[in-house]
Amino acid sequence: MTEDSTRRFDETSGADPQDTTEVDLNRTQEIGPAPGQAPLLPPQEPAAPTWWTEASEPAAAQAASPAQGGHTAYGPHASTATPNPYAVSSPAASSTSRGGPGWPGVFLIAGLAALLAGLGGGLLGGWVGSTDRFDGLDLSRGSDDGSAPEPGAGATERPEGSVANIAANATPSVVTIRVEATGGDGTGSGWVLDDKGHVVTNNHVVSSAASGGEITVVLSNGKQSKATIVGRDVSYDLAVLKVQRTDLTPLPLGDSSTVVVGDPVIAVGAPLGLESTVTTGIVSALNRPVTPGEASDQSFINAIQTDAAINPGNSGGPLLDMKGRVIGINTAIARVAGSTIGGQSGNIGVGFAIPSAQVKITVDQLIRTGKAEHPVIGVILDRTYQGEGVKIGADTDETPAVTPGGPADKAGLEAGDVITAFEGRPMGNPDALVVAIRSKPVGSTVSLTVVRDGKPRDVKMVLQGRSD
Repeated sequence: MTEDSTRRFDETSGADPQDTTEVDLNRTQEIGPAPGQAPLLPPQEPAAPTWWTEASEPAAAQAASPAQGGHTAYGPHASTATPNPYAVSSPAASSTSRGGPGWPGVFLIAGLAALLAGLGGGLLGGWVGSTDRFDGLDLSRGSDDGSAPEPGAGATERPEGSVANIAANATPSVVTIRVEATGGDGTGSGWVLDDKGHVVTNNHVVSSAASGGEITVVLSNGKQSKATIVGRDVSYDLAVLKVQRTDLTPLPLGDSSTVVVGDPVIAVGAPLGLESTVTTGIVSALNRPVTPGEASDQSFINAIQTDAAINPGNSGGPLLDMKGRVIGINTAIARVAGSTIGGQSGNIGVGFAIPSAQVKITVDQLIRTGKAEHPVIGVILDRTYQGEGVKIGADTDETPAVTPGGPADKAGLEAGDVITAFEGRPMGNPDALVVAIRSKPVGSTVSLTVVRDGKPRDVKMVLQGRSD
């Protein structure tokens, strides 16, 4: 077994080599199913899926090994390894990804015209920037001073609970986030958490400015405020910003655990830099294991799937229920492998959001300590295993497959055991198990079905926490 064939469970970052779909989110990310399977995490196929990150897009992309899920590094390069159709990448905004002339002043009018013409077909010209930003729009208008935005006319002119009424009340609390940094410029979305100036967004939207750069929050009325990062977490793809304003209206946080498939939802954000954009749809599926990003910036999301139109730039924006409550944060989209034109991709009706239950836990931790704690069970998973369930790897001279004293060890798990279910849900690949575990709070008691020597048994364990 090669060194890369197994990875410690709580550090797993690769996607299942058997997956065959791709996700690209703004991270609007893309995902696709393996043959004969429903799309969960995007495996790639030799000639197809392309991965994008939200930070700047390096000029060269590195191909990952099949053991790591076949993700390509940064940029529009198809992986040479077997694609993971369910893997999601964060569309990092980057100046290096621009595909057209560098005369913004000259092409602004032409660019806007092209945008209007292209909206009908869902495509933008090659001069548009990376997947998570639209350089053709000027977001610099407005100033740091001025009153907070007010609800639109629909708040009073349309029935309570209608899409128009909810959108009119929600848009003043949804912001556009502009990032300028050496690691890449771009735009994303976010929303007001409280009356203390905290704004929630995706980590991949602001990660390029984590080591230096400028983050600007643009309100729906065009007013701007400089923002600082309070805390961010790669694993959950969440970040909290702080602006020096206390007059903004927070959005109420809903309970994603009560959501069911078929519930109507509303997505609000700034796709392609078009702020205060509202789209509608339904909850298409729940508990979709989505793993956007690569290696050091990979996220593990037990996602809500929706057909509400989500495009690059929507990342970090809220997914609302019909009471105007945040039930998720839009973070990725799926795309058909090889479907991009000019390095761009857009909505095909398969989008993913981080459930509000996870958002609440992680955001509270980020505000209190600046970092998040991740639940682990302490095992090494064998990513070369092709059978049913997820197999614990073999012991090596340097590292035991089951961490001594960890949750799995205390529950009696051993090298070679196969985990077939977590909390009653079948586990088909390592990423699905990682995502399922990371969706639980640290300290939770969970049940697993484990097969040893052909005999299944149920075990319980208490999840331990670890900060990356």
